[in-house]
Amino acid sequence: MRFSAFLNSDAQAPSILFLVVLFLIHVAAAQADEPVRPRLEAKPDVQKILGRLRPNEAVLLGKASVVGDFNAVARRFDLDSTGPRARDYSIKMVWVPERRRALFAGANHGRPHRLNDVWEFDLAALSWVLLYPPDNPRSYSGLGSDYSDVEFRDGILITRRGGPVVIAHTWWGLTWDPKIRRMLFMNTWDTKEEEAIRLVGGDPAQRYTGPPLWSFDPQMGKWEFVQTERPWPAAPFGAMLEYVPELAGSVWHMNNWKMRGAWLYRAPERSWSNLHANREAGNFKQAAPGAELVGYYDPSRRIVVAQRRKETFHFDVAQAAWKKVATAAKDDESMPYGHDARNPFHYDPVSRFGLLVDVRGGAVWSYDPDGVKWTRLEPKGDPMPRGKRSLAYVDHAAKVLVVIDDTTVWAYRYR
Repeated sequence: MRFSAFLNSDAQAPSILFLVVLFLIHVAAAQADEPVRPRLEAKPDVQKILGRLRPNEAVLLGKASVVGDFNAVARRFDLDSTGPRARDYSIKMVWVPERRRALFAGANHGRPHRLNDVWEFDLAALSWVLLYPPDNPRSYSGLGSDYSDVEFRDGILITRRGGPVVIAHTWWGLTWDPKIRRMLFMNTWDTKEEEAIRLVGGDPAQRYTGPPLWSFDPQMGKWEFVQTERPWPAAPFGAMLEYVPELAGSVWHMNNWKMRGAWLYRAPERSWSNLHANREAGNFKQAAPGAELVGYYDPSRRIVVAQRRKETFHFDVAQAAWKKVATAAKDDESMPYGHDARNPFHYDPVSRFGLLVDVRGGAVWSYDPDGVKWTRLEPKGDPMPRGKRSLAYVDHAAKVLVVIDDTTVWAYRYR
């Protein structure tokens, strides 16, 4: 029997389907069971301290180790000593439940560097891990002084190691997609790309003009450009990218002159679709947050919560609709400021509230979506470090808020 006839045989079809499903299940199981790389040893002292931490108590855990394969560029900027640090409009850390670690990427505005490195923080091991050592540093709108590592290939500027040449702030455009087990980054910046393409011998007419979406595989330490077909959204600065399980994809949101809308990206299909948010009410411009927002997906309520300046917003996933739920005057101290350069805002799975860190003011706030209530918290114990380059995330495994000032690590248990 020919192979095509075998595939079309009614008698064999169920068997073939069974084998295909069995194979896919086997592949998924193998990926799920694969040990996390790089492997790090948990520190018993850290586990003991965190285990004793009570609600509303904070503790300084000490200095994190900084490990990884440091190249000359990383050492030039002392990354082997300091770790990544917050980078202007790049402060978002992404929790990865499969790895029980948090990812970080994104560039500074220009000083002291603009790098495409990727990092991971492991609280149990009290370690920063460099997953992708940086390629050559770039200038604000160009390729930098040394662009020997740059190629123009398949319509994009890419390094010889496969990393992004154009490297942006993350703003709030960074998320984890569990379907493909990759970090997604809407890498939008104002590099003079046509000039850069000519500089490396490319033809600007061949440039890909769709959304500059990149993915990163932490297990393999590999960047990959994500090329998609139309329809696709614009890629404005200061937007939000947030994975929403109910939609099986990531919501890309902005409300300004460049893009007013929310789009859904589904990674397995590499496809975009317009959610037509607030279409029924016709009030998207008035009801949705604008640029430089911070926020998180709330799985218990199935909403996205966002804070922009002194305004709070909810996005109802089922209705695909934004609503402004609270606003306060600039000098009103009953609500924190929300900004993607200084106020990381994450979901706490224990309290089911949001936790916002005011890095400059040294404060932590909780947000109750049910009561639409903000509360400035008063942690007991060690005070939060006040460095200007601090990063923060909620560690879902340890059930604590973590603030990292260079390598100094502070943990706070809210509930």
